Amino acid sequence: MPSKKVIYLGGVPIGGGNPITVQSMLRSSLSDLSSCLQEAWRLLEGGCEIIRVALYDEEQLSNLSSLKRSLKVPLVADVHFVPELAIKALLSGADGVRINPGNMRKVEVIKELARVAREEGKVIRVGVNLGSIPRERRAAYEDDASAMVDLALETIRLLEDEGFENIKVSLKASDVMTTVKAYRLASRVMEYPLHLGITEAGPVWEGAIKSAVGLGILLADGIGDTIRVSLTGDGLKEVEAAYVILRSLGLRKVGVEIVSCPRCGRCEIDLERIVREVEEKVKPIRKYMKVAVMGCVVNGPGEARDADLGIAGGKGKGVIFRKGEILETVSESKLVDRLLKLIKEVEGDEDE
Repeated sequence: MPSKKVIYLGGVPIGGGNPITVQSMLRSSLSDLSSCLQEAWRLLEGGCEIIRVALYDEEQLSNLSSLKRSLKVPLVADVHFVPELAIKALLSGADGVRINPGNMRKVEVIKELARVAREEGKVIRVGVNLGSIPRERRAAYEDDASAMVDLALETIRLLEDEGFENIKVSLKASDVMTTVKAYRLASRVMEYPLHLGITEAGPVWEGAIKSAVGLGILLADGIGDTIRVSLTGDGLKEVEAAYVILRSLGLRKVGVEIVSCPRCGRCEIDLERIVREVEEKVKPIRKYMKVAVMGCVVNGPGEARDADLGIAGGKGKGVIFRKGEILETVSESKLVDRLLKLIKEVEGDEDE
């Protein structure tokens, strides 16, 4: 189930059944403000709702402040090893910080971080990564999932001792089922919002599949309040993949859902090219709609009648349909343009 506790990250409600938010992390170094801004704006255009950035020295704090002033979404500073730097990040304008208790062990400084975060109304994400937990500590537990959850609880208690409860928790491993087990356990023993992700998931294709499997299991169980699909590549791909996962589970109806047939010997149009072209051109659309791109009449208006709009191919031509009703027949060369025109009409129709 969603976390019972609601926190606010830069004014965005997280937990308690609020919409699951999508986030990504900048690839650019905070030392290069211009690159960070350009990357952040691309992510925002793609629907990113929380942006995280690596902060690793004090010289970057002024750029952190500048970046925050330029963004309309929450900004989280990712700090490792140095809790003192996390304190300065909050005082420099970050809406929250992510700390990894596996490599932060200065108890008194972490308590000071909690006091500053409480006074400033900021959020701390207790972000446990399995690879950061010392081997000897992992060996003391029955399994890695238990080790991760226990370390998170230990850190949460330190923060709570200072009267701080604006906490979000993540428990990530590169192994899908270890991650699933950790989050399931956490959902039973803590009420704080959970940020989901499979860490070091891999390149875009493999990483997206691993993330869809792991996050899909948890989200279908009602676990999770924010998500990131961690991929080696363009951060925009992370945002796109996250929305596909949420949309597939009926958790966020955002953007154009394309359904298309796998293609067979009956297909007499260049279906793959058409799908790629439609997919690319509808990416900026945020309004939800279902669009079908079918290769022949077998998988055409009949089987795809629940689509808002669609096309079904013939020999060098195709039909355009809406809610299963055929509107017209056009040549293959005009299929995409005609379909896109109708998509734009639906996008602008507030009654749809």
